[in-house]
Amino acid sequence: MSKWDKLLVRICTLSRDLRFDELRKVLESYGYKMNAPRSGSSHYTFRKSGCQPITIPKHEPIKKVYVELVRQVVESEARNDEDAE
Repeated sequence: MSKWDKLLVRICTLSRDLRFDELRKVLESYGYKMNAPRSGSSHYTFRKSGCQPITIPKHEPIKKVYVELVRQVVESEARNDEDAE
């Protein structure tokens, strides 16, 4: 199993020890662009055309609610890929 596959398994099982950079890489792999916070905020917003923005605070480890948001994105993207085939 590749490092990428292991990361997706951790996301889909809602691993509590995920780091912000891991979630960032997943979202960017699906075409989301990260916008840095302003004025010292710790909240980063990820945007993709045609999708709702996702805002995640940069804390370690990431809270379960934000991991769940990314899991939903991964599952939605997987369904979209299957529908496109």
